[in-house]
Amino acid sequence: MFLQAVPLLLSEIAPARIRGGLSILFQLNVTIGIWFANLVNYGTGNIGGGWGWRLSLGLAGIPAGLVIIGALMVVDTPNSLIERGKLEEGRAVLRKIGGTDYIEPEFLELVEVSRVAKLVKHPFRNLIMRRNRPQLIIAVALQIFQQFTGINAIVFYAPVLFNTLGFGSDATLYSTIITGAVNVLSTIVSIYTVDKLGRRVLLLEAGVQMFLAQVIIAIILGIKVKDHSDDLQKGFAIFVVIMVCTFVSAFAWSWGPLGWLIPSETFPLETRSAGQSVTVCVNLLFTFVIAQAFLSMLCHFKYGLFLFFSGWVFIMSIFVWFLVPETKNIPIEEMTERVWKQHWLWKRFMDDNVGGDIAMSGNGATKNGHVNGA
Repeated sequence: MFLQAVPLLLSEIAPARIRGGLSILFQLNVTIGIWFANLVNYGTGNIGGGWGWRLSLGLAGIPAGLVIIGALMVVDTPNSLIERGKLEEGRAVLRKIGGTDYIEPEFLELVEVSRVAKLVKHPFRNLIMRRNRPQLIIAVALQIFQQFTGINAIVFYAPVLFNTLGFGSDATLYSTIITGAVNVLSTIVSIYTVDKLGRRVLLLEAGVQMFLAQVIIAIILGIKVKDHSDDLQKGFAIFVVIMVCTFVSAFAWSWGPLGWLIPSETFPLETRSAGQSVTVCVNLLFTFVIAQAFLSMLCHFKYGLFLFFSGWVFIMSIFVWFLVPETKNIPIEEMTERVWKQHWLWKRFMDDNVGGDIAMSGNGATKNGHVNGA
């Protein structure tokens, strides 16, 4: 539910010029939370008497409590309020967010968008209509590709990798501190660059960086680490750690946060919640698949596993180059006109006469097609 609601809320309240950075603050807090959680788990793991895991589990209640307090303080988005018929409350929130009293054109635009959204009786069915397929394809593909970068494989089993590289009993601590810090710092880089350089630039640059890092790791491990090896020479071990950090940093300022940002800002209002639900479902499904399969793949592929993931990085970079449009500084309500109808491929899906039937309220008439966001 948290993964479902927060990206949508941030994308709806953020001004277009800073929507990317503001939305990625969500990912930043997630990475900070993961980092601290790993440090707590490492520290409590040394507590005897069976109290270590109990303390670790109990401490998780602190951030959970903060989330509850924060949720009580957060106001609904103008889109949500207007869609539920709370027009004056929506107007007030819109005025507060915009910092100006001149919000009438935008307010009327949201009212019209909300009216159209209410006409969609089956958002999941509407999600697979022709006009919504570009957003759905990109959202699903981004989640699959995000997991097939190999990031969860490295994060979940980094202690095993570090131990193999000769770090011994301190492998867990080293992997937690190093990869966690790189993850947090690189996410901050993404916050400051995503609305300046754009989504595509970060994804494509990271694709090159992750591809080279994994290929280099595979070559070093393939040449220097054999089945009978206990560890790796110190110089090579340090270099592999640098490559791991290079990979993590590239992921943290690209596929990590943008995998959540792009779907949250591309779906139209009438299918936004359904689209985000599918996005979260696909992400968690493939997180589970990779987590379950990685150890067996590592045993069978050995160093070739990194070549496997680097191949996927190459494929996803080609996908971004040809099929993922740029969405920076574009209001969500204008995505259809300024993004999808301008794309060389996706514009073919934007025919106004193609789509599902939307039942009109009042006179019982039916309107063919699917109305744009604004």
